[in-house]
Amino acid sequence: MNHNDPVNLLRKGIPGPGGVWADLGSGRGAFTLALADLIGLTGQIYSVDKDHRALREQESAMRSRFPSTTVRYLTADFTQPLDMPPLDGIVMANSLHFLRNKDAMLQLVRSYLKPGGRLLIVEYNTDRGNMWVPYPFSYPTWESMARQNGFSSTQLLATRPSSFSGEMYSAVSR
Repeated sequence: MNHNDPVNLLRKGIPGPGGVWADLGSGRGAFTLALADLIGLTGQIYSVDKDHRALREQESAMRSRFPSTTVRYLTADFTQPLDMPPLDGIVMANSLHFLRNKDAMLQLVRSYLKPGGRLLIVEYNTDRGNMWVPYPFSYPTWESMARQNGFSSTQLLATRPSSFSGEMYSAVSR
């Protein structure tokens, strides 16, 4: 995936520059870098992952590509409560599919958002898992899951082919 792929998956879900955002399960930061590109210099990002080495790699890439972006790196398990301010948005790109039971996580995520805040999901568009992606969810499943967890509106943002599992999609829920 090149930098334009995550940017294009997130673009329609970001209302404009600025805001306080989090990337939960950010890994090496492909979507954190895309988020930095889209929210610009006036935005702030909390990048959360339990792999401190991945966060260090991400920090190096961020310094190289977006040196003026404010990013706070949290080495933490995003399934546990995190110390963050109220957020304008959260990105969960290929991270929620590691949890079998997602409801408690979605309630926690919703509690981090300001009123009107956005949850951007990037996921494989399938309901069949495998050893690398154990619990994916298709867009129709996401619509239902989001509604059941208090998100009042969900919108499909973009899709892209995936050699790994057919298709990826992005969606925003509020």
